[in-house]
Amino acid sequence: MADVSTLNTTVVATDAARTRLSAGPRGKKPKKALSRRNIMLYGILGLAALYYLLPLYVMVVTSLKGMPEIRLGNIFSPPVEITFEPWVKAWAQACTGLNCDGLSRGFWNSVQIMVPSVIVSIFVASVSGYSLANWRFKGSELFFSILIIGAFIPYQVMIYPIVIILREMGVYGTLTGLIIVHTIFGMPILTLLFRNYFASLPEELFKAARIDGAGFWQIYGRIMLPMSLPIFVVAMILQVTGIWNDFLFGVVFTRPDTYPMTVQLNNIVNSVQGVKEYNVNMAATLLTGAVPLIVYFVSGRLFVRGIAAGAVKG
Repeated sequence: MADVSTLNTTVVATDAARTRLSAGPRGKKPKKALSRRNIMLYGILGLAALYYLLPLYVMVVTSLKGMPEIRLGNIFSPPVEITFEPWVKAWAQACTGLNCDGLSRGFWNSVQIMVPSVIVSIFVASVSGYSLANWRFKGSELFFSILIIGAFIPYQVMIYPIVIILREMGVYGTLTGLIIVHTIFGMPILTLLFRNYFASLPEELFKAARIDGAGFWQIYGRIMLPMSLPIFVVAMILQVTGIWNDFLFGVVFTRPDTYPMTVQLNNIVNSVQGVKEYNVNMAATLLTGAVPLIVYFVSGRLFVRGIAAGAVKG
């Protein structure tokens, strides 16, 4: 009897399932892939992408043309005959003032400025953010408030006092002086990001390490650093982009022989002597912007993740 009852129950359940399937799908009707909302959304995104990509396209095709072809005025047309001579001239032959060695000298100056500035500023900011998040000390809130205020003071206001300070230190007009400036000005916003990121990590990890006897540097090196790759990538991208693209500090705090790449680019593009070589100008601009662009594309996957984790929290 038990087997018959079980069989009847199975048959009834099967019939009920067939009835539901024959009645068709239930629930909310899925949205169409080409709904009015999606068409409007993709249309706006497409226009925005076109707005930013069109100037880049013009720069690339212009840099690959010869001057006779550029004088025809067809800026949107692809090059009839591709030439890399403008790129060679922009890198090694264009005049950037008294010297005519192209952007190569400025590139290595920018590398010497950027690498130590990025490393030192990120290290100091990460330790400061870690301290403010997990090792509260007397006056920590005041210290943090001063850092935040410093992030919103216009750079132009502090240029003259910094010139005097660097002159008294004996490093004005040198790469060392500019490295100090970039390190100091990068600390406020980076400290804010690191502080918020470390505060978002589980507090139990920090307490467990303290119970096990780990000290300040042990917790920082063995627990915090391995878990902080996204925010370090964000800090690196922000610093690389800001330092490499800087013009104001480069032209104020250095001399012609130590000018960074952006200052030399300005001297090439705004030269008033000789023929205006637009292809060389475009090639020089692309060469100058290549480094931060490559850094972003290589590590951009972690950028949004780190920004979200290091966002301002209440």
